[in-house]
Amino acid sequence: MALPSNPWQALWQRLPAPLQNRYYLTLLVFFFLLIFLDKHSLWTQWRLHRAQQRLEDDKAYYQQKIIEAREEATDFELTKEKFAREHYYMKRPNEDVYIIQEDK
Repeated sequence: MALPSNPWQALWQRLPAPLQNRYYLTLLVFFFLLIFLDKHSLWTQWRLHRAQQRLEDDKAYYQQKIIEAREEATDFELTKEKFAREHYYMKRPNEDVYIIQEDK
């Protein structure tokens, strides 16, 4: 058995018929480069989209937390005396305070 003069010729003959056309092969290589190896590949775009979704979810979460904190702040402004009495055991002059703890 004689070796082929061009080693690529044997590989070329094994390719399916559409891939033996150099234009189809060029398009295939081009699309491969675009999809997998390019700086703006589909893989990169998918990762960026996923990161964007995560950031938008975080943004919504923190906006909700800001709303809750503002509500607590306004509630605190209205009930400073109650908060001070409950958490710091403060009292008015000539007043007795009895601490009753409930079992949870």
